Amino acid sequence: QVQLVESGGALVQFGGSLRLSCVTSGFTFRRYPWAWYRQAPGKEREVVATLFSDGINTNYADSVLGRFTISRDESKDTLYLQMDALKPDDTGVYYCNTFRLDWASIADWGQGTQVTVSS
Repeated sequence: QVQLVESGGALVQFGGSLRLSCVTSGFTFRRYPWAWYRQAPGKEREVVATLFSDGINTNYADSVLGRFTISRDESKDTLYLQMDALKPDDTGVYYCNTFRLDWASIADWGQGTQVTVSS
């Protein structure tokens, strides 16, 4: 049974930093591409950062490029998202999951972690 447990969200001021963690289980972690997703209030969920299965190649949404860094620890089956220079537009619930082109059809999600950036 797959499980995703996100943590690290908080209320932070404009320009601050946070590090999100996602502990996974039920996956052969290193074989998958992984992503962080964000759902802002009143908006659809979107992909903000992707880490491909080689653990090296990444892709970022334009809105977070240069400010967010996705990484993983294979020994802990854990995915991370370092978030710097946070802006109010970064506010939302952050989720991790495997990445695929039809990610919107993924049925199993964790509870997410809330990030709120005050101006």
